[in-house]
This record gives sequence, structure tokens and C-alpha cells, in this order.
Amino acid sequence: MAYANGCDAPATLKILVAGGFGAGKTTFVSAVSEIEPLSTEELLSDLSAAADPLNGVEAKSTTTVALDFGRLTLDERHVLYLFGTPGQHRFWFLWEELCAGALGAVVLADTRRLADCFPAVDFFERRGIGFVVAVNEFDDGHRYGPEEVREAVGLGPEVPVVRCDARLASSGTGTLAALVRHLLCMSTAGSSAGSSSSESGEPS
Repeated sequence: MAYANGCDAPATLKILVAGGFGAGKTTFVSAVSEIEPLSTEELLSDLSAAADPLNGVEAKSTTTVALDFGRLTLDERHVLYLFGTPGQHRFWFLWEELCAGALGAVVLADTRRLADCFPAVDFFERRGIGFVVAVNEFDDGHRYGPEEVREAVGLGPEVPVVRCDARLASSGTGTLAALVRHLLCMSTAGSSAGSSSSESGEPS
């Protein structure tokens, strides 16, 4: 079978999974990965709990200190390499390293601590990296509609907002499929804009 990239192998896409502390990033990567995921989870200490309050996530006992890594063959054309970012503020310096070469991102939003997803949204917007916001519906979290979340986070109409249960592989795969569709739409729109500029004689 011939693929869109002219090779007999599917295209590989680097995708980040980001969000606030305790939003479900490690769970998401572990649920969808077709290989044994790599995780850098460490037990929370009293010192780390003081630095990163557990309000709303009191049951959390571990945290990612570097990254999570997994792989998913989404379809015959796309293989995704998933990199989960650390959620704690003092590890955010790693985000710059992890985003190198990334084509898109999933921002997990926890409605119990919705403001915690703002830094990730801002990070990807500033770098022009396409992303979707996935509302991780915890059992004890309030249920908000996608448009309510969009308004609360201040997202533009072009950013998809989807519901997600990070524990379920099917839900995570659906979220990643929504991201890939969004990235393809962005690519198509960019190509169309470039063609229009060229035809009108304007610099693209």
C-alpha cells in the first residue's frame, strides 16, 4: 500500500499530552498506548505537597517528574508518539524540550481545577501548535458542556473541545483522532491561504 508521504510506512506524529497537576495525563497515555508506556512517576512527598497543593486531587499519591511516553497506531496512515508533560509548576521548564518537533497537543482539563489548564493553553497558543481541549470527566467532577468550557477558558471557535474519560482507551483514541482531524484542517486551511496569496500576487 502506498501512503500519502510516498513511502510504504505510515507517517509518525509527535503529540504532547499536557494539562494541570493531576489532570490525568499519565492515565491517558497509559490507557491508549499499544506498548508498555514509559512513566517517570515518583511518590509525592510532604515537601512536594506543600509546593503543589492537592485541593481537589487529595487522593493523588504520585506525580510525573519528567515525561510519560507511549505509542499508538491510529490508522494505516498515522502512528502517534505520545509525550505526557509534567504538571507540577517546577517542572514546566521541560515543556520547551518536549515540544520540539511536536505537531499537536491534547490539553486535559479537570473541571475540579479548570484554571490549571490555562498555562498549557497559553503555551501552545503562543507557539502556534494546534491542540484540542479534552475535558476529563472525573467521577466526582462537575459536568460542563463543551461550550461552557470554551467560554471559561477563553478558547477561540476553531479549537475543538471534546469530552474524555482518560481511563478508557476508546475515549482517548477518539480524542487523538479529533486532534489529527483538527491538525489536517489547519494544514489544509494554511495551504489554501498560501495558494490564494500566490494567485493574487501577494507574498505568502
